[in-house]
Amino acid sequence: MQFAGISYVAVIAAAAAGFAFGAGYYTALGKRWVAALGKPEEALKQGGMAKRLVVSAIGQLVMAFMLAGVVGHLGPGQVTVANGPIAGLSLWIGFVITTIAVNYAWQGAKPMLTIIDGGHWLGVLLLQGLVIGAIGV
Repeated sequence: MQFAGISYVAVIAAAAAGFAFGAGYYTALGKRWVAALGKPEEALKQGGMAKRLVVSAIGQLVMAFMLAGVVGHLGPGQVTVANGPIAGLSLWIGFVITTIAVNYAWQGAKPMLTIIDGGHWLGVLLLQGLVIGAIGV
C-alpha cells in the first residue's frame, strides 16, 4: 500500500527500527542521561510510561513518513541505501541538532544532554534512512 509513492511497509519498518534503537541507546546511556537531565530519577517515573511510549511511537512514525517523503523526492532510482542515510544526516544537521541545541541553550540544560539526545536522533535518522533506502519508498 502506498500514499504518494511512500511505502507504508518502509515507514513502519523504519519507525520500528528507530524505536528499538532508542530503547537500546537510552538503556545503555540511561544513568548518564538522567545525570545530564539534572532531575531525580523518581521524578522521571511519575506520569506513567504508557503515554511516553505512545508519544514516542507516534513521533517515530511521523519522522519515518516525512523522511520517506524527502528521500522519495530525490527522484526515480535515487532511493538507495546510501541516499537514505545521507538524507537523514542532512535533516539531522539542518533541523534536529540545531533545534535541540537552541532549545537546550535557552533552557540552561547541560551540554551533555544535547550530546546524548542529539546522538540518539542522529542514530534514529541514519537507521531510518537506511531502512527506507533498502525497502524503497
